[in-house]
Amino acid sequence: MAHHGRIYTTARRAIDKERLYTPLEGFRLLKSLDGAKFDETIEAHFRLGVDVRHADQIVRGTTVLPHGTGKTMRVAVFAQGDKAREAEEAGADIVGADDLATQVQNGMLDFDVAIATPDMMGTVGKLGRILGPRGLMPNPKSGTVTFDVGKAVTDAKGGKVEYRTDRSGIIHMAIGKKSFDVQQLVENYGAVLDEIVRAKPAAAKGKYIKSANIAATMGPSIQLDPARTRDLMED
Repeated sequence: MAHHGRIYTTARRAIDKERLYTPLEGFRLLKSLDGAKFDETIEAHFRLGVDVRHADQIVRGTTVLPHGTGKTMRVAVFAQGDKAREAEEAGADIVGADDLATQVQNGMLDFDVAIATPDMMGTVGKLGRILGPRGLMPNPKSGTVTFDVGKAVTDAKGGKVEYRTDRSGIIHMAIGKKSFDVQQLVENYGAVLDEIVRAKPAAAKGKYIKSANIAATMGPSIQLDPARTRDLMED
């Protein structure tokens, strides 16, 4: 059984485990709790009423957090010619073609997001065993395989995040930092919630969002009311 320190135990005692907090109440409480000395990441976890054994019930997509994630995203772009220049002008950190692929094969993975133009996927596809397990493989569904590399770079730098249900039908997402104010966290949470509701599979039956929890990196979770999808800035 895991043993938690004094700060975690004190924080856990401040949370009513039998209560479903409104988003505003939940984030106020989360911000009030003592935590780690570093700026913790704030995570949201949604348990969905889907059966991910069926492909038509996998919930996956992207959304842009209005206040970003609080993390500086390093973006690598596989492109050549005019598209490489477009990526550089948009602020990409690393841009290349076959030379970039060789660097990745040699162990260079100093980036958080990889974007590729469609004509580069023959080269990038060979990196699947390296990029795939790390969640870095460009994918058309997430908008990271595109000729519009300028927009893709801008979105990635501006707070675009990808989400997907895991094997248990849960979506785990980072939605900000503890240094964010309550309104920023609520608005980021609301953007994610709106996107998940929009992405509800037609094949999903019964209650769709079964539970919603938020937590700081080193802290206990707080249950939010999953039915509260509107007027999130109200108690």
